[in-house]
Amino acid sequence: MKTLTHRQQDVLEFIGQTIDNAGAAPTFREIAAHFRFRSVKAAADHVAALRRKGALAGAPRRARALSIVDAADDDWATARALGRRLARLPVYGTIPAGLAEDRRQEARGCVAVDLDTLGIRPTPRTFALEVRGDSMIGRHIVDGDLVVLEHGKMPRHGDVVAALIDNESTLKTFVQERGRPPCLKAENPRYPRLHPVGELVIQGVMVGLIRKVKV
Repeated sequence: MKTLTHRQQDVLEFIGQTIDNAGAAPTFREIAAHFRFRSVKAAADHVAALRRKGALAGAPRRARALSIVDAADDDWATARALGRRLARLPVYGTIPAGLAEDRRQEARGCVAVDLDTLGIRPTPRTFALEVRGDSMIGRHIVDGDLVVLEHGKMPRHGDVVAALIDNESTLKTFVQERGRPPCLKAENPRYPRLHPVGELVIQGVMVGLIRKVKV
């Protein structure tokens, strides 16, 4: 499968979740309404691009007939037959759990998760990032983990967040103390707290963790 843009990942995830919940893919009109596209044609163009990149299969002009293409479709079908509630989450590259770094997130595909095991209810704004670094080991988040995050969720004191601090990306604990502006705290004494000079933008609040087992 060819690399997808962020918007294509969002559309693909919405189609997958609709199929899981309703038993059929959304119409072009439903896709356009969900993402507030200006026209139904915009939704159709995104679907056409996903078909060209090998992410979707089905009749070209029939959105309801679409299906997700996945290399692990057989495993997916088996798990669904066993009654497991599954979802595909888009993985948007890596995030440093160390010193903040200037980098852009790139879509790397999707990860299939068991919702009952993970204990979350994903939305079209749920996504995952791969951790790089050791600044969050005090929260048992280590290099190579996938953190599951919810975009648009309001962070509370003590939440783990993916953030842009002065345009640099990092994964840290959100600190909001009375009478002080919010800052970011590392969970490793080797790293300092990060206080924004200009802007602090929360990109997502952590709602789950996936650990890859090394064999």
